Amino acid sequence: MSVRKLFELNGRVALVTGGSRGLGLQMAEALGEMGAKIVITARKQAELDEAQKHLQAQGIDVMTIACDLQDLHAAQALPAQILAKWKRIDILFNNAGAAWGAAAEDHTIDAWNKVVNLNLSAVFALTQAVGKEAMIPAHYGRIINIASIAGLRGTDPRFMATIAYNTTKGGLVNFTRQIASEWGHHGITCNAICPGVFPTKMARGMIDKANAFILDRTPLGRLGGEEDLKGLAVLLSSDASAYITGQAIAVDGGMTAI
Repeated sequence: MSVRKLFELNGRVALVTGGSRGLGLQMAEALGEMGAKIVITARKQAELDEAQKHLQAQGIDVMTIACDLQDLHAAQALPAQILAKWKRIDILFNNAGAAWGAAAEDHTIDAWNKVVNLNLSAVFALTQAVGKEAMIPAHYGRIINIASIAGLRGTDPRFMATIAYNTTKGGLVNFTRQIASEWGHHGITCNAICPGVFPTKMARGMIDKANAFILDRTPLGRLGGEEDLKGLAVLLSSDASAYITGQAIAVDGGMTAI
């Protein structure tokens, strides 16, 4: 098989949660450019409609589903809606997530539960449903979890004090390893992408507060850009990564290297 063929996604169906903007939309663009049909989910239909227009203008076949993944029953019902239309789900990007900034001693239980529910519980509920209903029967799947460098180590509170976010992203890294371990014999790979600091809506306040601190500790001397996750997203979604599973890959300009 040619190298180009290894990376192609023609005929594949990819589900990207939180796909209406930010990193999720960037990854949907990349997968669609390589030939995949794209399903994007988010809470707000208006944002999904805008994202759909944006992707369709690039010639990408797109389906949208408005869904609040914090409703775990709604998360588990998602695969059936996709299978009814496109009969398969080959790629799952667990991208939707939440953060809450507060010192550990002041972090509220309600905020903790909100972050844990979306960043971990919803990922489990959706991944389980996609696995049982689509990937395990097909003996094929690519699961990519969007974790964070905050899940690889503790962070300086001058940079970010986000104990629930850090905890859930660390949990997501080990969730990735466990799914890889349990579902490998079904032909399913599971890997995590751990972004560094990207100028998303969720990260805007942190960047405004600590931009100089971040850049000083990033060897490449810049924040993540709009193209910086696309190549890895395609790699982990494609047959080029058939022997890569259970890995957590940092995309952070070198921040975790020092």
